[in-house]
Amino acid sequence: MADLYTLTTWQWFPLSRETVFFFFADAYNLERITPDLLRFKVLAPPPIEMRTGALIDYRLSLHGLPMRWRTEITLWDPPRRFEDRQLKGPYRQWVHTHLFEEADGGTMVRDEVRYRLRGPDLLTRPINRLLVQPDVSSIFAYRHGALERALGVEGRSRTGGVSIVRGHL
Repeated sequence: MADLYTLTTWQWFPLSRETVFFFFADAYNLERITPDLLRFKVLAPPPIEMRTGALIDYRLSLHGLPMRWRTEITLWDPPRRFEDRQLKGPYRQWVHTHLFEEADGGTMVRDEVRYRLRGPDLLTRPINRLLVQPDVSSIFAYRHGALERALGVEGRSRTGGVSIVRGHL
């Protein structure tokens, strides 16, 4: 059985679901909420029509190694949820589900990422523990603060921790 890692986190904003979803619906906002050290850049020319089947190409640098990443929007259900799946990139599998729920007079955003690494589990377990899990956790933790700043709600959102658990396919 192959290892499958699942990341979960959440963040509540004192904003309407439509406002928060609209921010996420602009793929270029990913550049604003990604740590500078990744040198993340959306390569597709604007505007990107977000819809099921939309393809988005990115360039980034991971530990100094430049790479390309291509995702497909596999589910588009505004303003409730959307899902993107890596078609080309460093992972064997990467599926990111974004959920937007009205809660406590604002919006709860829940993220779930299911990922698999390339290679046999015997090698990927220590790689995940030493490199991937800390990197992915810190990227999502950074994102919490970056989203507060980008949405103009510094100090007024609530965040959950970033959890990653290993399971099997």
